[in-house]
Amino acid sequence: MKRRPARTLSALVLALAVTAGGVAAGAAPSAHAAPLLESADFYSPPSLLPPSNGDLIRSEPSVFYVDPLKVVKAKASATRIMYRSLNSAGVPVAVTGTVLVPDAPWLGSGLRPLVSYAVGTQGQGDQCAPSRALAAGEEYEGVFIAGLLARGYSVAVTDYEGLGTAGRHSYMARASQGHAVLDAARAAQRLGDPRISPNAPVALAGYSQGGGASASAAELAHSHAPELKLKGAYAGAVPADLPAVGRNLDGRLYTAFLLYAVSGMSVAGGIDVGPYLNAAGRAKIAATDQECTLQSIASSGFLDTSRLTVSGQKMSSLLDVPAVKAVVAEQKIGNGRAPKVPVLLSHSLLDDVIPYDQGRQLTKRWCAAGAPVYFDTTAGATHVGGYAAAIPQAFIFLERRFAGAPAAGNCWLYR
Repeated sequence: MKRRPARTLSALVLALAVTAGGVAAGAAPSAHAAPLLESADFYSPPSLLPPSNGDLIRSEPSVFYVDPLKVVKAKASATRIMYRSLNSAGVPVAVTGTVLVPDAPWLGSGLRPLVSYAVGTQGQGDQCAPSRALAAGEEYEGVFIAGLLARGYSVAVTDYEGLGTAGRHSYMARASQGHAVLDAARAAQRLGDPRISPNAPVALAGYSQGGGASASAAELAHSHAPELKLKGAYAGAVPADLPAVGRNLDGRLYTAFLLYAVSGMSVAGGIDVGPYLNAAGRAKIAATDQECTLQSIASSGFLDTSRLTVSGQKMSSLLDVPAVKAVVAEQKIGNGRAPKVPVLLSHSLLDDVIPYDQGRQLTKRWCAAGAPVYFDTTAGATHVGGYAAAIPQAFIFLERRFAGAPAAGNCWLYR
């Protein structure tokens, strides 16, 4: 296994104020941790998958540290899981993840809620899987997850298709990510932990790539996982229409995310993009497929991608290649689909990665379809600042959904 590069802690620092009290130094692991079913190579899928989506393949005890020094351990049991899901073509795949349950009893009314949390961009290498990062104290969204635990919720965190497991990560593949989020919730409920009831209320949450995954899951829930008692979804900075996002990224600090998307779309659509890339381009994609986010930002920031293509055009020009264009079009969120549960969409006017208009236009599409949406505009500086600015509203939204309070909506502003 390759050594993981250090991950940024900026998002953690920004979120500390709203998540205090959810972790403790040296907290002991819970006695309810799932037994180790197979330890030889946890991330290698079996040749035969179970029959139903969300079915568990294996599980083993894990741990969740909030900091890379491993001083602060979450007050929760952690179980690493592998479960069945579907990729974008509807083919069964094995996906890994982590299930977290607070040690403290649930003090709210009814059954303890479950949040299926979709993380933001981690990278393309198997070593970047959130289930590995959580155990190493290197998950940059760890404090937000700890905040969910502090509120008494169980949490399921998917690794997505191809992170940790065999094959490339299908980065930004709408259906695959949505399925992975929903099936992680199912797998948590089938884990056999008496603190996680199959009848418990469920919510979805995520930001950036995770916002796209949460939004996709909200759209697919009523058809893919109708048995889940889904109460709502929070989706921040959703990359809902990939061509505009890709062109915004090309040649800027986060060019690596465009390279991830090129690789991810080739996986999702079964497309060989090699003929459109020169030798340097093929080598760059191959190298980026082994990196985590911070390493990729450092190696590809402000890259002149015209040096990577056969045509001499920027890498984002591949989005106009007919075969690629058709696959990318399939990833559009709100394209004939809409959630049936309340959704909080959040986006910063100052987002430097995913343009603000992405959130605004998705709101319009969902509202036109009759979805119960509240669009929250923030002024958090940059993409990371938008993440921090959305946190208070996200927690309030989840609390109100689990309390059964009426959902606020502002579609009247966008019709």
